[in-house]
Amino acid sequence: MTVMAENPLREGLSEERRPDPCTLVIFGASGDLTRRKLLPALYSLYRDQLLPENFAVVGFARSAKEREVFAEAMKDGCDAFARRRPVDGASWSNFAGRLYYVAGNFDQVEDYKKLHQAFDKIDEERGTKGNRIFYLATPPDYFEHILTNLGASGLVTPPSKLGPTTRVIIEKPFGHDLASARHLNEIVHTVFDESQVYRIDHYLGKETVQNILVFRFGNGIFEPVWNQKYVDHVELTVAESIGVEGRGNYFETAGILRDIVQNHMLQFLALTAMEPPVAFEADAVRDEKVKVLRTIRLQPPAAAASHSIRAQYAPGSISGAPVPGYREESGVAHDSKVETYVALRLYIDNWRWAGVPFYLRAGKRLPKRVSEIAIHFKSPPHTMFRSVGQSMLEPNLLSMRIQPDEGIALKFDSKVPGPTVRIRPVNMEFRYGTSFGQEPPEAYERLILDCMLGDSTLFTRSDEIEAAWKFISGIHEGWEASNSPVASYPAGSWGPKESDQMLLDEGHEWRRL
Repeated sequence: MTVMAENPLREGLSEERRPDPCTLVIFGASGDLTRRKLLPALYSLYRDQLLPENFAVVGFARSAKEREVFAEAMKDGCDAFARRRPVDGASWSNFAGRLYYVAGNFDQVEDYKKLHQAFDKIDEERGTKGNRIFYLATPPDYFEHILTNLGASGLVTPPSKLGPTTRVIIEKPFGHDLASARHLNEIVHTVFDESQVYRIDHYLGKETVQNILVFRFGNGIFEPVWNQKYVDHVELTVAESIGVEGRGNYFETAGILRDIVQNHMLQFLALTAMEPPVAFEADAVRDEKVKVLRTIRLQPPAAAASHSIRAQYAPGSISGAPVPGYREESGVAHDSKVETYVALRLYIDNWRWAGVPFYLRAGKRLPKRVSEIAIHFKSPPHTMFRSVGQSMLEPNLLSMRIQPDEGIALKFDSKVPGPTVRIRPVNMEFRYGTSFGQEPPEAYERLILDCMLGDSTLFTRSDEIEAAWKFISGIHEGWEASNSPVASYPAGSWGPKESDQMLLDEGHEWRRL
């Protein structure tokens, strides 16, 4: 008889890994991120008995509202979006008793005195012992104000093994280019020690992303072939069927290269290409990720057009319904050159990956929503089946699906049953839902819990941020210097023909998803 674990996060969690009492302060508590992701994640953790008994949540936002009104709004969010739903009456009542609200302006240091007063009350009522986590869930324009005012108001304590702990979680985007990321890091480090800083990328909380490390380094059969001797090329895809969804003003300042590639895709790349860390510890893992980012070959501006394709979606259809083109979206300039699709060809200049092309593509208004890492292996050096008419065999392919239907598939060739030798590719698949019989926890659940535990393995470090931006800023500079054109693709297609041609020039083609 098979016994299923009640909760994958709880399984194996010893008392030593239980979070200390703490108060989590959410700046931007009136925003969608808080209602749709953060509070539902906290509620699910509470239902699974993974939060400390002595904890509290403080919402900090500009709009004035009563504590009960804030709690009711968060209940609606948990009802709609929590993994552990519907909301249970008794558990919600206990959880809601830990919710507080403070109204204030992010840029007014005087309003941070209200937090001081709230903390004194919460420490007395909830026994949170002065431990604080500040979560910056605001637009990035407010990051500097909040960080500076936290320091000026004395709400941040230096790291200590004996005293209370203070940590800060900072949402993406962390800067919009290398110079702004460096400036923001300087601001952060005037207030917090790097060990207190948790730069969050929710993709790193997804099960398949975390499983890359286990898959590579926990199994003896894959790592020996994970190199240029056996791998022909690597493909990374983040495709979305949605458009800019009313965020045209934001997207005009970002573009898909900043919005998706700089954070999510370069994290996939680093985990896929990194060397084995000396231990499964935060700095050991992040040291190896930084090495990968620093060894990405930087192309001169003149090579921007041959190593990157940028494009915008034109009018088309998604699932049979007509949709407008990007330049017809609200908030978008009629002559915009901002990319909604990007394809990159890059090389990692180290011993393991010398000469192996990595192809990255990300886009909006593509036929389906899917994120995937695909490892294309080289063909056998000698084909012995020519005599039976099988001169061309499909190379082996390992695909790691990040969303949706998280799982891993291995494609290999097999003989078709019958009296003659006919060979056909087949798939061997693993999926989380069917293999473990339970829904994996949401990414924010894992990441918030890790921060409470003081585990920064799945968060990005300052040097990692700057290494990623150095590569991305180089591409933007190349586009500007070479004045490379912005291609077009119909909404509902897999991107522009120029993207296909970039791979055909190397004898490759994009994987059909």
